[in-house]
Amino acid sequence: MRGEEPRKRALLARALVRTTIARYQINSQVNPRSLRFRKNVHGKPELEWNFSDHWLSSPLHFNISHTSSLVACGVTINSQIGIDVEEKHRNIKHNILSFARRYFSKDEVQFLADILDPEIQRQEFVKLWTLKEAYVKALGRGFSGAPFKTFTIRNKGGGCFSPLENLNSEAWQIVVDSFDDPRDLTSNWQFLLLELAGSHYAAICMENIGAVEGKRTVPVKLKVWKTIPFLEDECVSGTDAVKSISGLK
Repeated sequence: MRGEEPRKRALLARALVRTTIARYQINSQVNPRSLRFRKNVHGKPELEWNFSDHWLSSPLHFNISHTSSLVACGVTINSQIGIDVEEKHRNIKHNILSFARRYFSKDEVQFLADILDPEIQRQEFVKLWTLKEAYVKALGRGFSGAPFKTFTIRNKGGGCFSPLENLNSEAWQIVVDSFDDPRDLTSNWQFLLLELAGSHYAAICMENIGAVEGKRTVPVKLKVWKTIPFLEDECVSGTDAVKSISGLK
């Protein structure tokens, strides 16, 4: 990598992945350096699990996302996960609707076109982009394997991706409609949309194991940690640093 900052972010990301995953191991003495990884057929990194001297697929799944000012790592058990973080004030160089017509579905473009306030339109574009990135990463296919135009992200309430007091939790659920793969049923995925430290949006997409197995959907339990590997480790769940926009009561 060229440049000190990209190298620093890459190093922090790898340290964050290893120290975060090590926290979930059954053996609390596991050395983060001992963790082994592999890539799936689409290139998504996966963890290999050391079980009785055999390396097997791990019940832990993880995903990572970078910005210039924050690196996020999401970890789940027995559920595929995709995570994306974006700066709230991310600058959109192009006209938002022109940019959306290039990448988004017709319904998503119309959703943005109906927003008259330019700043709100920009915010909703960033949230929508973040959610779509998280879904593609949860699928593990990458952008080329699941182009943004092949699915629609929406909420059952029909409004913006912002908390609305008059909507119940079911109506405010974020869902995905896939156009090209009927196996990717809406009910098979759960979304969380968060605001972190007042400066970033974070979208998390997880496989809904209950729906896949024909069981009742289990509410998502989320813990958020503010971490600088080997220097700082603080649980910030339930504080002002984590604001739930959708997906958590």
